[in-house]
Amino acid sequence: MLTDAKLKSIKPLVKAFKLADRDGLYVAVLPSGTISFRYNYRINGRQETVVLGKYGVGGLSLKEAREKLYSAKKLLETGSSPSRQKSRNRKKSAEADSFGNWAELWLTKHKMAESTRDMRRSTYERDLRAAFGKLKMSEITHEDLRILCDRVVDRGAPAVAVHAREIVMMVYRYANERGNS
Repeated sequence: MLTDAKLKSIKPLVKAFKLADRDGLYVAVLPSGTISFRYNYRINGRQETVVLGKYGVGGLSLKEAREKLYSAKKLLETGSSPSRQKSRNRKKSAEADSFGNWAELWLTKHKMAESTRDMRRSTYERDLRAAFGKLKMSEITHEDLRILCDRVVDRGAPAVAVHAREIVMMVYRYANERGNS
């Protein structure tokens, strides 16, 4: 069984190697010195491995790795592959987690009159895209939105500031309804 002291004292070798913990958890030690927590399992007649995370600063502790192992085993009990679920979550996050991606989805798929869509797209392109387009949804704060709206009001367009605020609100609502929380 692994301990934090043992993990801290691991030295890499020329070849990668494994050290077992318990309940199927093990660490893989790469020649580069990277230590990652892993779990091998069988599902539908095939063997798969899920990498739970790296050990060390900015990574997982042994306790956190064991908690992730428990979650992976729970997922496996439901008939889902932890590795495939992790991959799906990563892909979903990378593809649609930015405000710009959600705004584009909302602008193209949400039901609204074409004239309304054109006005909202114009406001998005002029005032929101540069400020928020590349940010993740979780990175945009109320203060960021207030500052942006204040700038729009200062240039003499208070109605556009209201539209921009409403667009942000509707994009967040649209994303939340589709599983982005």
